[in-house]
Amino acid sequence: MASFSAHPGGRRLRPASSRRAPGIAGCVGRTPLLRLRLFQERAPGLTVLGKAEFLNPGGSVKDRPALRIAEDGLGRGLLGPGRALLDSSSGNTGVAYAMLGAALGFPVRLVVPGNVARRARRLMERFGAELTLSDPQEGSDGAILLCREIREREPDRYFFADQYNNELNWRAHYETTAEEIWAQTEGRVTHFLAGLGTSGTFVGCSRRLKELNPQVQCVSLEPDDPLHGLEGLKHMGSAIVPGIYDPGLSDRQLEGPTQPALDLAARLAREEGVLAGHSSGLALWGVERLITEGLREGVVVLVLPDGGAGYLEEAA
Repeated sequence: MASFSAHPGGRRLRPASSRRAPGIAGCVGRTPLLRLRLFQERAPGLTVLGKAEFLNPGGSVKDRPALRIAEDGLGRGLLGPGRALLDSSSGNTGVAYAMLGAALGFPVRLVVPGNVARRARRLMERFGAELTLSDPQEGSDGAILLCREIREREPDRYFFADQYNNELNWRAHYETTAEEIWAQTEGRVTHFLAGLGTSGTFVGCSRRLKELNPQVQCVSLEPDDPLHGLEGLKHMGSAIVPGIYDPGLSDRQLEGPTQPALDLAARLAREEGVLAGHSSGLALWGVERLITEGLREGVVVLVLPDGGAGYLEEAA
């Protein structure tokens, strides 16, 4: 099999907007695929590739939809110096909004759970975002509900980004992430795996990859317990289900345990030097599950949504 290019098919992909965003915002996307060796002994005929989304400038896959949503607000004149972007976030999307607000010149107000990761909170504040803390016991759902209340009280003050229900969330991945994966694998991708948070990555990539090749198997992953320890992921059965989520795109819906996912993320760092976050571990668990069930050949692409350094800081 041909080697896989760190740049999509050796060609430059256009971003979702018609022109390159200025400054740091122009660095969003075009992340490499990393060939992972964790499963090589068990399945030597299987190529496993990780989409290194932690190399986005804001540190996560959330830079893509945040940029697309911000560009929409700016383009329609709904966002600017006198009108703030408002949304809820459990961490990474908030960092992306805050970074882009600083880069593109619009204020940002974010509602986050009171127990949001310290690193994420400090980054949002450093980029100049205004933070409102929701009840930590209510998690991301509590932040969503409080954000809606704020918007209803003062609708004229805000551009409500609404990442959980905004179709530009999944369209960002449909237009960029999926196209990059297709080009980088030269159309050879056979399986796509992504965890479910807002579900935008899974929905957008799966929808486009299935258009390009209906035989691509798309596997969604979520924690197997409402009280899981995998930041950024949702246990759909016990949470507010995002309006953009389309379960019909899943060829397999897998629920995975927290500790094995954390262990695989740790192995990836120790054995390959790739320091990825907790949700990446669940995607690796999904690959391991498919191998256990007999998968031995093909090209598997999984999303590595963010880096692991911040999680180590939280555990210290």
